[in-house]
Amino acid sequence: MIVRLPPFAPGQTIGLLGGTFDPPHAGHRLISELALRRLRLDRLWWLVTPGNPLKETGGLAATRARVAAARRLTRDPRIAVTGFEAEIGSRYTYQTIAWLSRRAPGVRFVWIMGADNLGQFHLWRRWREIADLAPIVVVDRPGFTLRALAGRAGGALGRYRRPEAMAARFARLPPPALLFLHGPRSDLSSTALRRATAAPDALS
Repeated sequence: MIVRLPPFAPGQTIGLLGGTFDPPHAGHRLISELALRRLRLDRLWWLVTPGNPLKETGGLAATRARVAAARRLTRDPRIAVTGFEAEIGSRYTYQTIAWLSRRAPGVRFVWIMGADNLGQFHLWRRWREIADLAPIVVVDRPGFTLRALAGRAGGALGRYRRPEAMAARFARLPPPALLFLHGPRSDLSSTALRRATAAPDALS
C-alpha cells in the first residue's frame, strides 16, 4: 500500500493537529499559527480523521470533501492537510502516531490539542501511551483552562508539565512532556458551526 504523506525530512519538528474538520474554521488556523510561531515548528499537519470515536459521525461529510475544505482555509505554506488516516485504517490517535513514528524515523512529532480535548483525554484509547510517544501541547480555549488541568489526564500528566518559557525548544524534548500554550483564543467550534448551518432561517 502506498500512502502519500506531506513532505518531511529527518530532524524536522512537525506538529500534528487532528480532528474531523467538519467544517474547518478560523480557530483551527489560529491554533496552528500560534503553534508554528511559539514552538518554532518546521511544519504542521492537519490530520483530517475518518471520524471521532467519541462522537456521533452519522452525518459526517466525506473525508475528501473535508480535506478539500481545509486546504482552502489554510494560508501558511508550512501547514499541510492530509487524510492519510483513512488510507491506513487508523481510528485512534495512538495508532496514527505509532505508525508515523515507524514511517518517519528522525522526525520529532508533537501532538497539539485544545484544552477542551485535554479534559476528555482520559477517554481516548491508550491515552497514557500517546503521551509516551510524543510531547503534547495544549492550547488554551475559553472556559476550559482550569477544568482541563484539574481533570484526570491533566492531573496524571501534571508532573510532566513544562513551563511555557520552554515553548521554543519543547518540540525536541523527550516524551512524556506537556506544555500549556496561551495566546489569542477562539471560541469557534465545528459542532456549533454545523448546528448554525443546519438551523432554519429565523426569518422564514
